[in-house]
Amino acid sequence: MTSHSEQIPNRENIDRVFDRSGSNVASDVLIRYRGELLEPGAHIVVLGSCKVGNFIVSTPVLSGLKARFPEATLGFIGSDVTADFEAAHTAIDWRLSWDSAQPGAGLSLLRQLQQNIDAHGPVALAVNLDGFNPVTCALVPWLRPCFVAGGSLAINLRRSLPWGSLPQQRFLADVDWDRPEFLERYQPIFQSNYIAELFCQLAFVADLVDSRTINLPQERPPFDVPDLLIHCTTARAAKIWSFERWREVIDHATQRGLSVGLVGSPPLAQRDSYNAGDGEDWLLETTALIDLRGRTTLIQLAGACAEARAVISVDAGPLHIAAAVGTPTLAIVGNDLDGQGASPIRLWLPRVAVLQRTISSISCSVCADERYRNENCLVDGHPCMSGVDVEQVIAWLDQQLDHLS
Repeated sequence: MTSHSEQIPNRENIDRVFDRSGSNVASDVLIRYRGELLEPGAHIVVLGSCKVGNFIVSTPVLSGLKARFPEATLGFIGSDVTADFEAAHTAIDWRLSWDSAQPGAGLSLLRQLQQNIDAHGPVALAVNLDGFNPVTCALVPWLRPCFVAGGSLAINLRRSLPWGSLPQQRFLADVDWDRPEFLERYQPIFQSNYIAELFCQLAFVADLVDSRTINLPQERPPFDVPDLLIHCTTARAAKIWSFERWREVIDHATQRGLSVGLVGSPPLAQRDSYNAGDGEDWLLETTALIDLRGRTTLIQLAGACAEARAVISVDAGPLHIAAAVGTPTLAIVGNDLDGQGASPIRLWLPRVAVLQRTISSISCSVCADERYRNENCLVDGHPCMSGVDVEQVIAWLDQQLDHLS
């Protein structure tokens, strides 16, 4: 990995934008961050997403920023969904949620942000990890930081802030993050397409942390943890696997003497937001599956995954949690041997030895051509996910049991 001095061109008199307290003297402009050193005690604000997986892959860049600027105050504008993970992260000094649905939440957020700016000083650096979200892009200039990494409107809110010319900046304008050609364009600086590394690159801390290493807090859940945990649903229906095939896996596990638990959000949220339909209820009625949906916080879910003998999940948040805590995990994804399919796995699949993935017998590029913006499968028969046969899932499970016995 290249060093900071190799990555960052010299900028004469960059300290002119700071006074001794780190305040932004040039407050009428936003400066694209190029890895500059910040004053001791600088105030850094990171903006996150509202999805579990997004926060999990954000943890290395948070640790990297704290490692580079140990005296800095690091604030995080995140989500109600991942609030317990955010509050427990040792790099975060204060946090707020930008996605609260409470009446008056928007004005309350702005008031609380101003209170933190008053308490910790003007914002020296804003890092937007959800840079294509219009909400976070509008919040960045409101913070009036000196430096910006990631998506932002300009200070006048009338246009987008230009990305910048360095590889760590201009990759944000690239539309093909998941393709092999993306990595070719940014080598030797980028080592992978992995989203956690991309976050570290845009904040210029990729040389300080291993972006593949995710550390999550854990807590014992309020129930006895089954041997096998499964998660069947996602917010994007194109990644759903057949419930009939899930039933075969559950029946096989039961025949081998395993208890099997179903994790996820509460049942109503599973149906309304995660494409469960009546499929999960059918599995619970027709198999020995144990219903654990909605019974854990995220930290307790991490603890449950850590206690389980194995986890099988579609491409969703629990997959990232299970892989991060070191449990043998199988990702059911509709991607062929070369990685083409329903999920952007080059970008999102965890880089840990405990995780393996399915390989679809069907190659389909439609989701990639749509840049994964399609909620549902656009091909009759959902061929890429139909190409994931039950036998390879059962074979993986048997291999784990044989290894652990």
